[in-house]
Amino acid sequence: MASTTNPLSLSLSKNSADIFFRVPNTPNSVSLRSTFVSPGSNELSLSWRQKSAVSASQVRSVRICASSAQVMDQSVAKTDSRGLEIVDVNLGDRSYPIYIGAGLLDQPHLLQRHVHGKRVLVVTNDKVGPIYLDKDMDTLMKIFDKAIESRLDRRCTFVALGGGVIGDMCGFAAASFLRGVNFIQIPTTVMAQVDSSVGGKTGINHRLGKNLIGAFYQPQCVLIDTDTLNTLPERELASGFAEVIKYGLIRDTEFFEWQEKNIQALMSRDPSALAYAIKRSCENKAEVVSLDEKEGGIRATLNLGHTFGHAIENGLGYGLWLHGEAVAAGTVMAVDMSRRLGWIDDSIVKRVHNILTQAKLPTAPPEIMTVEMFKSVMAVDKKVADGLLRLILLKGPLGNCVFTGDYDRKALDETLRAFCKS
Repeated sequence: MASTTNPLSLSLSKNSADIFFRVPNTPNSVSLRSTFVSPGSNELSLSWRQKSAVSASQVRSVRICASSAQVMDQSVAKTDSRGLEIVDVNLGDRSYPIYIGAGLLDQPHLLQRHVHGKRVLVVTNDKVGPIYLDKDMDTLMKIFDKAIESRLDRRCTFVALGGGVIGDMCGFAAASFLRGVNFIQIPTTVMAQVDSSVGGKTGINHRLGKNLIGAFYQPQCVLIDTDTLNTLPERELASGFAEVIKYGLIRDTEFFEWQEKNIQALMSRDPSALAYAIKRSCENKAEVVSLDEKEGGIRATLNLGHTFGHAIENGLGYGLWLHGEAVAAGTVMAVDMSRRLGWIDDSIVKRVHNILTQAKLPTAPPEIMTVEMFKSVMAVDKKVADGLLRLILLKGPLGNCVFTGDYDRKALDETLRAFCKS
């Protein structure tokens, strides 16, 4: 599997004090850089380097200068003259834009207008690919250590540059440091671009379950440069499509039908197909988050397949399967249970299996998983309320789902036995 390295360097045109820090746990290390911008400086230079076995080294230089950009008013994408798509997450005075397009790191004003204060802490990992950092308290403390040692104050900005793990940790660090500092997301994987960077979910894992420690904390903006996907390993690319497929299944029938027709274009990284899939996914996520920011109801439906999937990740050990791979297998299990309840017909089951197979995603959990392993992890899932496990299941025509604890427990048992050897 090809790996990708993304060292990020921040340097100023003049009068800067720059500190670089790298956590010494290779290869799963975090790179942190704290940069002081002097009052006399209005220009920031950003270098983005990507290197993989399947493509030559690419170095892109970006000049970040103070400027402003028009932000749309509603949760609908608009396109400006440069081909930039903007989707707004409408949360009142905490609303923020999602910028989507190719080469956006070459449009410095998009980021500069969201940077508050004079100091920036960039959190990234130097190995981008199917390599998971330990998303735990120890790693989180290393981020805090750097922020405190650098004497960052409440006017600083934390920037998450990377996949979902980086975004989750950096966001939680921003939510907690000095009781909350400015935060920007720059997601560089499909998974992060279509899902985890949008909506303000941040957190870390506990040995007993995934994302059990965290906070809802919204970024100032999300910048999605689709060019960062050019050297993403195929396995990571496919993993992100599990979340794209989810949107079609739970609420957007036309989008799912488009996916069925264009899955090969997505797999071959067709720029137009990727851009549309990311935009449509962000529109769906933005609308749901605007209606239910803290997952009291409708937002929970975005977790189709996740309860089963989180059990797989926990049972195997985080990182052996990518998140999207576990969600794909979990989605098949949720769809199977929906059929056993009589809530959907066989045609939907077949269509889900077909599109996941074409996306080169798992359609069953690993053989090591047992019924008891699933049940023990699912018992501490975040969606458990008063001891009742609530699940997201499909019900009715394609594009409809329910978040409910009102289901026949026999159907759950039958699904688990059907997919597990013991």
